[in-house]
Amino acid sequence: MSLKDFDRKTYIADTARAFTACRIGKREFMRRMALAGVGFSGFASTFLGRGRPFGGLTHVGTELTAAETPMDVKKWLSEVGGQFKGTTIRFTSEATPPTIVANQIAKDEFTAATGINVEIEIVPLEQVLQKATLDVQGQLGTYDLYYLDQSWMATFAQDTIDPLEKYKSNPELAMPGFNWDDFSKPLVDGISMYDGKMVGIPFDIPIFILMYRKDLYDKHGIGVPANMEEYMAAVKAVDEAERANGIYGTTGQLKSGHYSLNCDWTAWLWSQGGSVFDKNKMFSGGDAEGIAGLEYMLELVKHMPPAAKTWTWDGEGQSATQGTAGMLISWGEFFPGFDGKDSKVVGLMEAAHPPKETKLRAPADAGFGEIPHIGHQGGSALALSAYSKNQDAAWIFMQWVCSPDVMARVSTLGGGASPMRLSSFKDPRVLAAAKVGPGTTRHFPAIEWTINNAMGSEPDMPAWAEISNNVIPVELGKLLAGQYASPQQCMDAIKAKADELAAPFR
Repeated sequence: MSLKDFDRKTYIADTARAFTACRIGKREFMRRMALAGVGFSGFASTFLGRGRPFGGLTHVGTELTAAETPMDVKKWLSEVGGQFKGTTIRFTSEATPPTIVANQIAKDEFTAATGINVEIEIVPLEQVLQKATLDVQGQLGTYDLYYLDQSWMATFAQDTIDPLEKYKSNPELAMPGFNWDDFSKPLVDGISMYDGKMVGIPFDIPIFILMYRKDLYDKHGIGVPANMEEYMAAVKAVDEAERANGIYGTTGQLKSGHYSLNCDWTAWLWSQGGSVFDKNKMFSGGDAEGIAGLEYMLELVKHMPPAAKTWTWDGEGQSATQGTAGMLISWGEFFPGFDGKDSKVVGLMEAAHPPKETKLRAPADAGFGEIPHIGHQGGSALALSAYSKNQDAAWIFMQWVCSPDVMARVSTLGGGASPMRLSSFKDPRVLAAAKVGPGTTRHFPAIEWTINNAMGSEPDMPAWAEISNNVIPVELGKLLAGQYASPQQCMDAIKAKADELAAPFR
């Protein structure tokens, strides 16, 4: 590790420690992380203020969560994993459904079969970053696996083992039937890759889908929108007909200065053919397509509850759960809550893939690895530490926790969490949970289609953390508050700051 890289990781760890100890606030934390080239795009982080819409474990003790470990995998766990009996492996993670489920079943299933002990620390995301950074900085091997937000791939790529290469080069440790083709290519490319290297195995995938009140669509003769024009028409129709009943056409996560506002804006930007950066790596939110995307968002705002300008993802999800919005294009993880015990729309909501974009800019015409598509995504990967003292034992666990059987059960036991494997969408247990009730998987077809056909990814560059947290949502918040004379003026202000921040990385 170079002295420069060592100093950078010291800075990251010290900043995360200061935030954890409440010596600095969120804005200063994000500013310093941006200077260090570290972002937070795993939108589920409790650090960012969202918290998971995770309603706890569901279907416990039923056939929907029962293990269906193939006999050859059972034999592999016993014989191959058994070689490492008595070993203890450790990793730290935020409270994602895959982590919660792994922590729930590892002792009774994995440890019982292999004799390998597993210690999982579940902490806020900034502490995950701090612990991982200190570990790689000192090459300590305290943690055998790293939970990595997708925006950390560049930071930790050199400190991890390529899992696909590990699988191929160690056939004696390879789990039978692991099936790498069971992860869709867009998912792997969007979450796990950096500079041609697979940094980790996809572990979690929040993503935007369309969710709507079927009762209201039926009542007013509205079809599921196939394109952005139809979506706007549907929003306006419901708003006009139901506003007097306390139901708005749609809802949002538009809090000024919050990353959630950036998430909404990028989806509308991409839907109209725009991109955050152009192929010359200059901010392009103010070009013709960018202005069209912003104007589309501003038109939607007219048909949202006024409080949407104060909401992050929590408020947006709750507004739909409490029955005050006819539809939204947002995080699919909200959907199980619509069938939850405190919901006022149980059985009324349906899910569909997002409408087709009006125009779509090709990734080659965008900058910094940006992938324009309306299905805005955030995700994470599980990575194998290059410094682990128990690397082979950790590799056995990593394959097991990312295996087809466990990943399918994450979707049912984990409260309707998004599947990571293609096979999970077709698993009989997952399909059986596709009914109205807590932990529903009724929305999975929409998620599957969106991952494979319309998954949008933000720019991948060090300054993006600062731009997406402290520039774009701040200036957009001013526009929503009437402090700019026009959308163009707002975009021009963002451009001046974004281009300056991005300049060192062109």
